Amino acid sequence: MKLALLLAGILVLVVLGLLFRLQVLNAIYSGSTKRQIGGSNKVNGLLMMVFLVLGGAAFAWSYVAYHKETLIPVASDHGVKMDSMFWLSMGVIMIAFVVTQILLFWYSYKYQHQDGKRAYFFPHNNKIEIIWTTIPAVVMAILIFNGWKQWAAITGPAPKDSVVLEVMGKQFNWMVRYPGADQQLGNLNYRLIDATNEWGFDFNDQRSIDDLTPSEIHVPKGRPVLVKIRARDVIHGMYMPHFRAQMYAVPGMPTQFWFTPNKTTEEMRTETGNANFNFELACSQICGRGHFAMKMAVVVDDEQDYAIWLAKQQTFTAAHPEVLANLKPAATGAVTQAVAPVAKAAATVLQP
Repeated sequence: MKLALLLAGILVLVVLGLLFRLQVLNAIYSGSTKRQIGGSNKVNGLLMMVFLVLGGAAFAWSYVAYHKETLIPVASDHGVKMDSMFWLSMGVIMIAFVVTQILLFWYSYKYQHQDGKRAYFFPHNNKIEIIWTTIPAVVMAILIFNGWKQWAAITGPAPKDSVVLEVMGKQFNWMVRYPGADQQLGNLNYRLIDATNEWGFDFNDQRSIDDLTPSEIHVPKGRPVLVKIRARDVIHGMYMPHFRAQMYAVPGMPTQFWFTPNKTTEEMRTETGNANFNFELACSQICGRGHFAMKMAVVVDDEQDYAIWLAKQQTFTAAHPEVLANLKPAATGAVTQAVAPVAKAAATVLQP
């Protein structure tokens, strides 16, 4: 109903505008252009000022009413810095927008057509051009440098105590793997991908034998998390909005970034008042027909809960022992050596 009334109001204004324009054109053809054109300029000038005041008021109201909903809650250390950078950029843009819009509409009113009044010809001024070139250049350089620092921080070397995991995007879901007891991710080979070995694990590399492939991502609060990223088919966008983390997953070009979560899932549920809240990994790059459903749950635990969860995870080779059937004897023997520490760690963590 409200939308219908709004559309009707807009339609009435358009019709009135067209009628006014037809009146002016009729005056031109009848030879009485001087009076009609002068009146038209005064009306348009006044409407410019009305639009400036009403538009400015609506703009201010929308900001005050909805600025808290502009960004969703942040849950990572670098996300706080990203939000600060965002609001700094918005502040600079806001100043430029307000100043230019006031001048635009005020000048449209002040310098409306008047009989006998001629425009002043102002061909060139070096000082003004230097000012309006230098100031934006300096401001943009500061903003870009600030953004580059943040980018370099999250894509640079991760701290040594980081939790390491790797995600791979494919049409149309995400997969995740963690290193096992050896704390090293094994090699992958796309030629080895099949219906069972969707990652393309190369099990002749002993580091692959104890890799874990859970159905959701778990990370501990307060510890750096290094995320390695790859794609299996087309470009995907790895996006975790509450952590302000986004990176393209590109076939044949592994990428990575790291972040430090600072709120557990339970803390976010309390903060948002939503008992069903969950962090998620979504795809921000339209990658095909099933893009809309491409997401994975992300759980932020405290250190103890994370250790318990990790100890319960089963290695890929334990879940699919058939993948080891064609391995060399040396590699097959490594399975027991690699899986045993995981079982021992699980028993230690789960002891009351």
